Amino acid sequence: MSDRRGLLIILSSPSGAGKSTLARRLRDWDERIVFSVSATTRAPRPGEVDGEDYHFLTDSDFKKQVANGGMLEHAHVFGNFYGSPKEPVRKAIEAGQDVLFDIDWQGAQQIRNSDLGLHTLSIFLLPPSIIELRRRLMARGQDTDDTIAKRMQKSWDEISHWDGYDFVLVNDDLDTTEAHLKSIVTAARLRRSQQPGLNAHVRKLQHEFDEGQP
Repeated sequence: MSDRRGLLIILSSPSGAGKSTLARRLRDWDERIVFSVSATTRAPRPGEVDGEDYHFLTDSDFKKQVANGGMLEHAHVFGNFYGSPKEPVRKAIEAGQDVLFDIDWQGAQQIRNSDLGLHTLSIFLLPPSIIELRRRLMARGQDTDDTIAKRMQKSWDEISHWDGYDFVLVNDDLDTTEAHLKSIVTAARLRRSQQPGLNAHVRKLQHEFDEGQP
């Protein structure tokens, strides 16, 4: 057991709010923060490695893990199942590693309600404005107007669940948001639930106190 338990860091945002950039900066800041490797029933794409990009499972194996409580969260998306295997996450947090999840509000809720929910830290990123969010999506130059309109609607659906998170940051300046994000993680690491040695330390203090009494 490590001197601290790791966190399950959930980072959610609408598309275009800067989540991928901030997740990368967070991992560059501290190597103890690792990405959760999801499981999926879709076929591997060229270059994808089982166990690194995804855990590739059959439908039967995936459903069996869900039935046995082996998934922290799961969803059915575009004909395939996706989920977060529980056991690798449990081992990581017991070793003092923080596990980073890039999931939506539904997955965040499932993890919070799991038996590892006590160690969850959830953060939602808001854009400075809808106009800026649309501008960022358009600046990618990858989508048609119709696709951007659909992404905007999905983004608003995500934003509507902002109040289900522990912390909410308005990402109007990337460096400032990064600094706030690091402060939140640093503070959350000091929660009582993340310090497994506290009970033993207090018992030691109690013993010292009792021994010192006349």
